[in-house]
Amino acid sequence: MKKLVNDPDYVVDEMIEGYVKAFPQQIARVGKSGRALVSQAALDKEGKVGVVIGGGSGHEPAFMGYIGEGMADGVAVGNIFASPPPQPILEATEAVNKDVGMIYIYGNYAGDIMNFGMASDLADLEHDIHVHSIVVRDDVASAPASEKHKRRGIAGEFFITKVAGAASAKGDSVEEVVRKTTKANEWVRSMGVGLSPCSLPQTGQPSFHLEDNEMEIGLGHHGEPGIEKGPLATADEVTDRLVNDILADVELKNNDEVAVLVNGLGSTTHMELYIMFRRVEQRLSEIGIHIFKSYVGNYSTSLEMGGSSITIMKVDDELKECIQAPADCPMYAQV
Repeated sequence: MKKLVNDPDYVVDEMIEGYVKAFPQQIARVGKSGRALVSQAALDKEGKVGVVIGGGSGHEPAFMGYIGEGMADGVAVGNIFASPPPQPILEATEAVNKDVGMIYIYGNYAGDIMNFGMASDLADLEHDIHVHSIVVRDDVASAPASEKHKRRGIAGEFFITKVAGAASAKGDSVEEVVRKTTKANEWVRSMGVGLSPCSLPQTGQPSFHLEDNEMEIGLGHHGEPGIEKGPLATADEVTDRLVNDILADVELKNNDEVAVLVNGLGSTTHMELYIMFRRVEQRLSEIGIHIFKSYVGNYSTSLEMGGSSITIMKVDDELKECIQAPADCPMYAQV
């Protein structure tokens, strides 16, 4: 599978180098690892709760595209589909720490839990920085409701970062930032469908196999197995399946409001995503659920994987304030 790269072993470092050069007014590289990036605005803003995110590369614009005003302050960048090690997490933490509290946001993966946990311990022991961690578990396909603690974090992390970043930018205390972000994490649900694989630059081989007429419901963002394979269905049929499974898992009632994200995994066209969003809106309207704010596009990808995910998050007045708050990041802006 073709890619425009140089040495496959240096794709992440060269991507970061290009990113920092492209947005020097917004992004700074800190520390010795070369994998810790921070928002220039966060460096100068005192009294602000620090928000640090991170994860594997290959999901762009997540995660490094979401540092900036109104979103995260720092990010640790891992290898492709691999957790960042503790050092860049700690470097980002030190750079944005303003001695009023810190929050980490990351997906529910063994490597992220281990490395962010180690960074949190080191921040406390070596720098007297106490860190609160929010582990995102929005993928309803990856475990039943009775085992929510096992669920993967996927595109819903965008909403969690948005809430934390907005609350922090508003000047909320660390306790309030944690409370609002925890609520968002409890109220967000996602589910995806895979249509075609991606390939890692180092191997050039497909990450999984599907026949031309097949799809996989519940496929993970790294190619983790879904809950079933089957023949390719229509956009409405696929959307109905994803929405049905989400609605069966979250408590929503007539006149509730939600934020919706229809997310592309890398190679799915905007045409297809808007066809899916059209059906999401129809389904929610039928049961009296109102869409407060919608997002359609590539927000958390898997290199060039084909497919999409749907995220629905219930919102109340304080979450609505966070979701609609302005943000200014190199890969995402909202006025």
